[in-house]
Amino acid sequence: MGSSEEKVVAVIMVGGPTKGTEFRPVSFNNPKPLFPLAGHPMIHHPISACKRIPNLAQVFLLGFYEEREFALYVSSISNELKVPVRYLREDKPHGSAGALYYFSDLIMEDSPSHIFLLNCDVCCSFPLPDMLNAHRRYGGMGTLLVIKVSAESANQFGELVADPITNELLHYTEKPETFVSDLINCGVYVFTPGIFGAIRDVSTHREDRANIRRVSSFEALQSATRMMSTTVVKLVFHRTLPTDFVRLDQDILSPLAGKKQLYTYETLDFWEQIKTPGMSLKCSSLYLAQFRLTSPHLLARGEGTKSATVIGDVYVHPSAKIHPTAKIGPDVSISANVRIAAGVRLINCIILDDVDIKENAVVMHAIVGWKSSIGKWSRVQVSVAEGNFNAKLGITILGEAVTVEDEVVVTNSIVLPNKTLNVSVQEEIIL
Repeated sequence: MGSSEEKVVAVIMVGGPTKGTEFRPVSFNNPKPLFPLAGHPMIHHPISACKRIPNLAQVFLLGFYEEREFALYVSSISNELKVPVRYLREDKPHGSAGALYYFSDLIMEDSPSHIFLLNCDVCCSFPLPDMLNAHRRYGGMGTLLVIKVSAESANQFGELVADPITNELLHYTEKPETFVSDLINCGVYVFTPGIFGAIRDVSTHREDRANIRRVSSFEALQSATRMMSTTVVKLVFHRTLPTDFVRLDQDILSPLAGKKQLYTYETLDFWEQIKTPGMSLKCSSLYLAQFRLTSPHLLARGEGTKSATVIGDVYVHPSAKIHPTAKIGPDVSISANVRIAAGVRLINCIILDDVDIKENAVVMHAIVGWKSSIGKWSRVQVSVAEGNFNAKLGITILGEAVTVEDEVVVTNSIVLPNKTLNVSVQEEIIL
């Protein structure tokens, strides 16, 4: 076990507006990390998990978004969790490991003994204290959270081989073309400060190679021009990564595998990667189920007398107004200032701020964007019993300020912001 005086910091990678394009249309006007899952911003779940780490000194959010986009949230979450949260903005891409090194002085200002690194677009139970204890037992430089998945889906992630006895990482490859293992990288890590030396070594080695290549190219040019007075000489420049661009997976994990530096900690709980709005709907359901075990006070209750009938796991913001004859759930998240009229039925959906759902409307397996309106007897749904979270049109998504007029059915469709639908649509993208 570590000393009670040892401090720990956490770094959460939030990406930027040039990334996450698969998350449209719900990321057009709002950063993906602030999209609500189970009633809380996506980034809130890993930050809350970090709160459980003993001796946590600070949480850093690291990405490309403008600082103003995170200023309000950073202030509120710092006050709520009583943990300093700070946003660090990259001036240019440095890679996941390079970005960590770029801000190393700030990250190390409290002299932490360990640094957690988490990806924002990961949905899991984040067993961080258990990871830290295991990491200390292993005695290595880093520990990866890993999980077993189906052999068919493994190649979408970083596949790895670990020693079944010691849990040492023996081999790592990112999205291989052929099957390597059903054990994959979850995108959650804990490191000692030695990680910064490993990143620096990659940059130094790359710079040395670049210098050698420049000298070789210059000598080749001199030799060629001496031999060919009238021939046009072409210089072929090798395409190399910038010296300060270091990827965690290819540049750190793969080379250090099998050197008793990296170890694995396997989770048997849920894990998903949040790449699309469809997956956000699934992950919202997973977090709601987790609330039942960890934070049951966050879940709504209702029997259909003075309040709406609630089935299964449902989150309702305190400011939402729901008619007692409505039937909500399972797996529903209702945000601020939502108005739900009589006879409405909601199943497996995310309803964002300021939405108005009128009498007897039905919403199933869908995301309804901010300030949208769904008319009387309308349906926003999918064509099967359950949505396909991975398919492009596997759920129905209404962007911001979409109006669905009375008695209109929207099925397996994506509707971009500020559209009005007065006829039914199926399997369409409304631009």
